[in-house]
Amino acid sequence: MQALERTLEQRTAFADTWIGAWNSRDLDQVLALYADDSEMVSDKIIKLGLDPNGRLRGKDNLRVYWGRALPLRPKLHFTLINAFVSPDSLVVFYRDELGREICEYLRLNGDGKIVQGSANHIHG
Repeated sequence: MQALERTLEQRTAFADTWIGAWNSRDLDQVLALYADDSEMVSDKIIKLGLDPNGRLRGKDNLRVYWGRALPLRPKLHFTLINAFVSPDSLVVFYRDELGREICEYLRLNGDGKIVQGSANHIHG
């Protein structure tokens, strides 16, 4: 039971690390949290014309995506509302600089790197 508690505490701490990386606006710091073969799903991928299904795989593709997206958000700032954790994943519930609430599902591998992410925005 102690190992599971430690894992859940690490997942909660990871949410703070993830938020801090984004708030730094340092793309290398953000990408360091992701596995080389990670997959990301977001409606923003579609809006930027990178994939009609909103799905990208691989850190190089994530670099292109976020390299295009970050300049569009010069005042980007996330505030953690809560983190929901499980043994292999977490959902980061946060507010952006525009006051929008977003949930980001992040599945992690055994090395603590993100292998799958899904940005979930309120539709409308």
